[in-house]
Amino acid sequence: MKKQIRLLGVDDSPFSFSDKYATLIGVVMRGGEYLECVLSRQISIDGDDATFTCIDMIKNTKHKKQLKALLLDGVTFGGFNVVDIQEVHRSTNLTVITVTRDKPDFYKIEKALKNNFADWKNRLNLMKKGRLHVVKTRYNPIYIKCIGIDIEDAKEIIKLSTIRGVVPEPIRVAHLIASGIIRGESYGKA
Repeated sequence: MKKQIRLLGVDDSPFSFSDKYATLIGVVMRGGEYLECVLSRQISIDGDDATFTCIDMIKNTKHKKQLKALLLDGVTFGGFNVVDIQEVHRSTNLTVITVTRDKPDFYKIEKALKNNFADWKNRLNLMKKGRLHVVKTRYNPIYIKCIGIDIEDAKEIIKLSTIRGVVPEPIRVAHLIASGIIRGESYGKA
């Protein structure tokens, strides 16, 4: 795999539940070394537009033909606005890899969804789509799902794009930009 593989990392901005929208930031990078482009879109807090927004971000960037994978900071943005990773892959033919630091607690997630959403079953099913893999790192393990690529190649992409810590640089940079725009200065872990 080429070290300069072009990746799109996506994370959402900090928000409060009184907000209507959150900002989704996409960062196109060559591996984990060179920033080429920053993209932004709005999504509804607890809405259902994250899948379409990710597809739109991919289809409308001038870097579309060079992209090899979409790296998402988890599968939900703006609260419980769930990305259908299979639909993103189907619509764009782009590999999708989700990355989380913590193993999802589906018992707690289901309880929160049941208490707040009429379509809770659909949201939960979208979150459970795909096999969750544990990936060991120098530090703590991370949890990933991958669509359109085998797990060994997904691990190679994670390794190529992670400079320090456990989070791939495209996701980390998207997080820094998103939090910096909203808060005036970036903070927190991607």
